[in-house]
Amino acid sequence: MADVQVKDSFYIGGAWVPATGRAPIPVVDPSTEEQVASVPAGQPEDVDAAVEAARAAFELWAATPAAERARLLSAAADALEARTDEVAALISTEMGTPLSFSKAVQVGNPVRVLRSYAEALGMYSFEEQIANSLVVKEPIGVVGAITPWNYPLHQVVAKVAAALAAGCTVVLKPSEVAPLSAYALAEVFEQVGLPGGVFNLVTGLGPVVGERIAEHPDVDMVSFTGSKQAGKRVMAVGAGTVKRVALELGGKSAFVILDDADLGKAVKVGLANCFINGGQTCTAWTRMLVPAEKYEEVLELVREGAGKYPVGAPMDEGTRIGPLANANQYKKVVGYIEEAVAAGATVVVGGTERPEGLDKGYYVKPTVLAGVTPGSKVEQEEVFGPVLAVIPYGTEDEAVQIANDTPYGLAGGVFSGDQERALRVARRMRTGMVDVNGGRFNPLAPFGGYKQSGNGRELGEYGLEEFLEIKSLQL
Repeated sequence: MADVQVKDSFYIGGAWVPATGRAPIPVVDPSTEEQVASVPAGQPEDVDAAVEAARAAFELWAATPAAERARLLSAAADALEARTDEVAALISTEMGTPLSFSKAVQVGNPVRVLRSYAEALGMYSFEEQIANSLVVKEPIGVVGAITPWNYPLHQVVAKVAAALAAGCTVVLKPSEVAPLSAYALAEVFEQVGLPGGVFNLVTGLGPVVGERIAEHPDVDMVSFTGSKQAGKRVMAVGAGTVKRVALELGGKSAFVILDDADLGKAVKVGLANCFINGGQTCTAWTRMLVPAEKYEEVLELVREGAGKYPVGAPMDEGTRIGPLANANQYKKVVGYIEEAVAAGATVVVGGTERPEGLDKGYYVKPTVLAGVTPGSKVEQEEVFGPVLAVIPYGTEDEAVQIANDTPYGLAGGVFSGDQERALRVARRMRTGMVDVNGGRFNPLAPFGGYKQSGNGRELGEYGLEEFLEIKSLQL
C-alpha cells in the first residue's frame, strides 16, 4: 500500500488554515480500492470563515482592472500547464481516468479555459450606452462553487475562472471523491499572487459544507454541477436567501444517425462520445438512435467498435477505459445493466462480469444494449458509466420524438450525409448543445442544458455573464 497523502488544511484568505474538524475523509484510488490520501471534513464554521474572507476581499477585487485580472488568470494557466504531468497523475489516481486523457483533457481543458477568460477580458465590454442610460455589468459578489468528481479540475476552473474574470470572489467545495486537483489549483493561485480571499477552498461533504454554502446569507450566488437530486436541494436551500443558483446537472443525450449517414463513421464517433471518461460524462451520447432498416448492421458495427476500447489501469499506456470513480458508482452502473436485462434488453457486448485479469478495482466493461424500449428506466435515467443503448426508429420525426422524450436536455449529436439536413434535425432537439457530423468541443461556446439538465451556462462570454449583475444608470 502506498503512503497516504494527508491534507489537513483549507485555503482561506490567502493562507493554509488548519481545519476545525478532525475526522478526515479518505480518498480512494478506484483502480486498487486502496486509500491514497485524506482531506478534512469541513464544518459550517470553516465555510463561514471562507465566506468572510471572500466578502472582505470582494470590493478590492471587483475594482481591480480587467487587465490585471487577465494577467493573473494567464499566469495561473502557465503555472498549471507547467504541472501537467503531476496534476494529471493526481486526477488519474483520485478518479481513475486514463493518464493520457488526464493530460490532454482533465488538465488541458482547464489550462485552455483559464487562458480563454484572460483573453476575453481584453475584449469584453462591461458597459453599454442605451439611449439616455448607461448599462453597467458588475460582479454579483461572493460565489459558492460546488463541483463533481468526473472532471474534478475542469468543472472547478469552468466556474472559478469565469467568476474571477467577472470580478467575483469564490468559495469552492470540490467533490470529496476527487479533491486533490483542487488543492493543486489553490497552490497555483497562491504561486501567482492572487490576492488573499479571492479564492478559498473548503473540502467536505455535501450535506454539511455544500448545504452551508447554499444557505449562507453572505453568498450571493451558487454555481453547482452534479446530480439532479443534489441540484434540486441546492436550489431549494438557496431560495431561502433568494440568491442566484446556476445548475449544470445530468443528461441522457441522444445521437441520431440518419438514414443517409456513413454508418462506419457515425458509429465510430458515437462510441467515442459515449465511452469518453468511462462514460462518466454528463454530455455522453448514451442513446444511439438508428434507422430500423439498418439496426442489425449498426449492432454489428457497434460490437466490433466496442472491442477497440480496452479496459485497464489508468497508468497503463493502452488503456482507453479506466475504473469507475468509486464503489457506489460501480454498484449503480452494474445495477442498471442488470435491470435493463431483466426488463428485456439484450447485451450485445460487455455486461456485468469483471474484465479479465482485473479482480480488484471498480472496472466495468464497455457495454452495449439492444432491445431497449423507449420510456424504460435505462433509456430515461443517467447511468454515468460506459453503457450504450441502441434504439431503432421508423421516421425522422420519430427519432426526434425519442431524442426529446426524457427529463433531460443537455447535449446530443446528429450524423447525416447532408449537413443541412443534420442541422434541421439538430434545431429540433430540445438540448443546450448538439454536435453536427462530429463537430468538436469548443471551450468558447456556451455549455449547459434545457429542462432538468439545469439552468445557466458555462464557458465563453455566456459563462462570464452568469456572474454579472446588470445595473442601469439614467443620465
